[in-house]
Amino acid sequence: MEPEATRNVFDGTLLHVAVESWPSGDREVVHHPGACAVVPLTASGDVVLVRQLREAVRRPLLEIPAGIFDVEGEDGTGCAARELLEETGYRASDLRPLGSIFTSPGFTDERIELFAASAEPMEGGMTEDGIDVVLMPLEEAMRAIRDGRIIDAKSVCGLLLVGLERSL
Repeated sequence: MEPEATRNVFDGTLLHVAVESWPSGDREVVHHPGACAVVPLTASGDVVLVRQLREAVRRPLLEIPAGIFDVEGEDGTGCAARELLEETGYRASDLRPLGSIFTSPGFTDERIELFAASAEPMEGGMTEDGIDVVLMPLEEAMRAIRDGRIIDAKSVCGLLLVGLERSL
């Protein structure tokens, strides 16, 4: 389906906002290039998480590593592996897709591809400034979702999908 009319109202570096006319009325739509996220598991069963300030919500969040599709020609697998290494200093192997999610389809077309991977620390691996790496047993991550310590949507979805796979 397509809108009857579209008017671009903002073009940023990452986001583009349009006002679209639909039979039900006008809608503001945020267009996003898409992203990927990965649930990295160490050999000992820990999940490699990141804690970083999310300015939009005014606080740090505990999340799975993720990033925007911002390298020309890169697919989801490549993006997930790159983001894991850049954010945590861990190398991904055995990357496999878990599915994809629309983050908030009421106002944006942002879609995140979710992956699971085995994660190994790289000797001398560096992390991005402002990111703290947190290792947590998968079972503890499940409890962290339930008690509100992990509330980021992509992280909740990815962790629950991996947890569900392990319980089947």
